[in-house]
Amino acid sequence: MKSSTSIVIAALAAALSASAAFAETTLTVYTSVEAVDLDRYKQTFEAANPDIKIDWVRDSTGVMTAKLLAEKNNPQADVVWGVAATSLLLLKGENMLEPYSPVGVEKLDPKFVDSATPPSWVGMDAYVAALCYNTVEGEKLGLTPPTSWADLLKPEYKGHVIMPNPNSSGTGFLDVSAWIQMMGEEAAWAFMDGLHENIAAYTHSGSKPCKLAAAGETVIGVSFEFPGAKAKKDGAPIEIIFPTEGSGWEAEATAIIAGTANLEAARKLVDWSITKEANEMYNVGYAVVAYPGVAKPVEFLPEDVASKMIENDFEWAANNRAAILKEWAARYDGKSEPKT
Repeated sequence: MKSSTSIVIAALAAALSASAAFAETTLTVYTSVEAVDLDRYKQTFEAANPDIKIDWVRDSTGVMTAKLLAEKNNPQADVVWGVAATSLLLLKGENMLEPYSPVGVEKLDPKFVDSATPPSWVGMDAYVAALCYNTVEGEKLGLTPPTSWADLLKPEYKGHVIMPNPNSSGTGFLDVSAWIQMMGEEAAWAFMDGLHENIAAYTHSGSKPCKLAAAGETVIGVSFEFPGAKAKKDGAPIEIIFPTEGSGWEAEATAIIAGTANLEAARKLVDWSITKEANEMYNVGYAVVAYPGVAKPVEFLPEDVASKMIENDFEWAANNRAAILKEWAARYDGKSEPKT
């Protein structure tokens, strides 16, 4: 027969265990971060915050933005981590974000922080438009590598270019937005008309064009620098090209969804997302991060990636997003790959 002391100890242990389980918070976090990075972010954050668990919900930027807007009246996420700043500006305009000034936000580069006080979103890193060019396939076809956006209109590239659909991909949208900002509206749509003649397909993922180029399934993938560097590190015969006119870019950013029942835990996640430690983790793949002085050169990328980035007006891009996407779809959607 158990002694009364052992019974009391067992009861206390059970109570403490139940209390610990009850205290644990699970955050539903919507993200468009590259899938290969999610486990290490989750593990590092949870090790520092053992009472908080992350439950990722991942999709491409356009799909995730549409999902969030569709859930406006019945939010399912607690935090959005690693979605385009222009998308978060849309949510901000719908009063869907909980303003919060995370600990240490003053240390970040101002272009990675929402201009409002307190900010509704804070940035992590930048992904920068780049071309992935397969040198082996290009040589087989007698092609020469492009050096500019204008080069993509050359007849020799007909059927050999793949780019992302801006309605489903943040990379696709940053390209279109940047072209309009750089060239002016009329010239940009004329450029895209010409480019469309050379496009083999529009993908629903920003990294897929580069992956297809790396696999030899196309010669030129309009993408961004991260998958290019990764593919080259894995031995793919590609050249990563930053067009001479400049590259559009987007900030991966983080925000709290208004009305979350887990506000304290959500704030802890946002606090961690802007730390020096987190930015060092972003720098594994991204050459430009929000925390000044942290970024070290990324293998296979130039040291001056930041100098390739155009002056990007996020507010303009967000305010004109719907009209741009509608016009783009009307003109070019016929070459989009089927949605799975």
